[in-house]
Amino acid sequence: MGLGALSTFTKRLQGILPPNTANCPTKAEARRSAARIALMNSIFNEQPTRKITQDFIAKAVHDACSNYGTIGETPSPGVAAFRFMLESNLGKTMLEFQELMTVFQLLHWNGSLKAMRERQCSRQEVVEHYSHRPLDDDMRSQMALDWIAREQEIPGIISRELNLSERELEEARLAGKELRFPKEKKDILMLANSQVGDPYD
Repeated sequence: MGLGALSTFTKRLQGILPPNTANCPTKAEARRSAARIALMNSIFNEQPTRKITQDFIAKAVHDACSNYGTIGETPSPGVAAFRFMLESNLGKTMLEFQELMTVFQLLHWNGSLKAMRERQCSRQEVVEHYSHRPLDDDMRSQMALDWIAREQEIPGIISRELNLSERELEEARLAGKELRFPKEKKDILMLANSQVGDPYD
């Protein structure tokens, strides 16, 4: 199906936007760096050239094939999934596409994509469904419920994942990297944790 491989390609889109790879010595500097990135991203989002076009898709897929290879003359399943996602978002801005990719990163991390594969949902069905769903409190609550159920089977898993997400978020801040995915993970886990108890007790 190739949906699980989509999270890998979010880095492809992040590379289009202005990066800041210098490490930040303090949290305050990291916050300022992240704010500058957010401002630059919002400016790029207003430019028509920042929209997904057929030319961009062709170049992005070519680059992906160069980086991730092909099977004979056929693109790998991950590249094919990447192309499908881009074509499904033709005309949208890069930031709108990044928003959708964040959703798919979360679905992959949360195990939802695997569950949908097991239910034999088609790639088109999944993309169409989530293309029209915002990343809102309802989606976060649903993912939190998944982690609460997982906690019943594996006690302490929320605590471990929460600790990991906090470290990832801090590392991303200090490196001036995109914060959305690690921040969303932490928020979902904190929501789940609030309903099962404090992992630090």
